Amino acid sequence: MRTPFPISGLVLVALTTFPGHAEVNWPEFRGPTGQGHATAPNLPVHWSATEHIAWSTPIPGNGWSSPIYVDRKVYLTSAVPNEGTGDLSLRTLCLDGATGQIRWDVEVFNEKSGGARIHGKNSHASPTPLYIDGTLYVHFGHEGTAALDTSGAILWKQTSLRYSPVHGNGGSPIQVGENLFFSCDGDKDPIAVALNRKTGQIAWKTPRVTEAKKKFSFCTALLINNAGRQEIISPGSGAVFAYDPADGKELWRVRYGEGYSVVPRPVFGEGLLFIGTGYDHADALAIKPGSSGDQTETNIAWTLTKGAPNTPSMVLVGSDLYMVSDGGIASCVDAKTGKVHWNERLGGDFSSSLLHADGRIYFQNEGGTGFVVKASHTFEVLAKNELGERTLASYAATDGTFFIRTDKHLFRVTSK
Repeated sequence: MRTPFPISGLVLVALTTFPGHAEVNWPEFRGPTGQGHATAPNLPVHWSATEHIAWSTPIPGNGWSSPIYVDRKVYLTSAVPNEGTGDLSLRTLCLDGATGQIRWDVEVFNEKSGGARIHGKNSHASPTPLYIDGTLYVHFGHEGTAALDTSGAILWKQTSLRYSPVHGNGGSPIQVGENLFFSCDGDKDPIAVALNRKTGQIAWKTPRVTEAKKKFSFCTALLINNAGRQEIISPGSGAVFAYDPADGKELWRVRYGEGYSVVPRPVFGEGLLFIGTGYDHADALAIKPGSSGDQTETNIAWTLTKGAPNTPSMVLVGSDLYMVSDGGIASCVDAKTGKVHWNERLGGDFSSSLLHADGRIYFQNEGGTGFVVKASHTFEVLAKNELGERTLASYAATDGTFFIRTDKHLFRVTSK
């Protein structure tokens, strides 16, 4: 059952949070631009497990997919054990944004015998849903991809892209015109894939060939405009690739050796791409988008090792790049030169991606603490907020509100 609140409190939330105008939607991982920027007004700065919480709803099963928010509804996925069989029910849920009530909860796939082995920081429901024009797209890695309507009816399933995962799944699908794009980076023979989003049929597949011995990665791609040409930027083990959205042709690549288990979503701005290179020793790279072929020797603008993330995605604010290492070292870096303005330890381990809103950078650690830091060349912590529950998912934001998923609940945090 959902954490109870007085009826008057719920009415107040509904009246103050949903005025007579369209709210800002958060339709995919890292928001409308895919780069962690919230344009919604009046986002919270201070909260706790009992303060500024409009509601908290227990979420069945396990999952680290981040919530998305569209038209006053919240969507996320979860993996729920089936009693007696050992199987996992891979499910999609819809919650009412104002009250936290679960509107519907639908099984999409059934993963036999508990599913493939996963890392302790992963789940069987880690990719974030994607909403496009009235359709919800959910992805469960090697188990398949599906489209649902907003009532929970399944429109199609795609299950032909089977592969052997390592540590589970992670990368979320993105929209590329009339297609969905994601990568299938398992233990061998990784590929990049586009699906027709109306039918689920494969539009194209492209092999991802590198010299990296460990082929598995978990990265969500980013669609960019490179000098008038649309390109899908998709980091994987050993290299970051640029693909032609029309046919999947590899346009260019930049290699980074044996880097594997790459997670951070790329960031693009100031004429540069910013990526993380994965394990075992992460670097943050600034790359000038290429023209064709291997650009490794010519197009890396700068490299930063101290404070580089293995997991959290970075955020670019003007010409300043913010990041946090998995071990909790936060940094502000000049995006054009790589000059470090500050490195500071926040405390705790980090997996959630960074968010920027109204001159503030939000960091969420795995222990459930949210740090609000001023977006500035001078390090200043504005707030430290304790939820007290494990948190690896990233925020969704709308007017005056965050949605934060923990290992037990989905929280609606408000500024009121």
